[in-house]
Amino acid sequence: MSKDSQHVVSNSSKGGWDVKKSGSDRASKHFDTQKEAIDWAKSRAKNQKTELYVHGKDGKIREKNSYGNDPHPPKG
Repeated sequence: MSKDSQHVVSNSSKGGWDVKKSGSDRASKHFDTQKEAIDWAKSRAKNQKTELYVHGKDGKIREKNSYGNDPHPPKG
């Protein structure tokens, strides 16, 4: 996992969703909805050419996207 990856995680204390840089305890930004958090994190991951991990409310990764750092890029 890239150390600069972006993670969309549920915020159980405030409600809503946070975007966190991998390894960071503090959120980069807080959102009311998961969609808003994903949209912002996706833009940031594309800009930084990093990975994006979207976690469900249970904390498990439910979606992963790579923007420029894919170890197995598609052929063609």
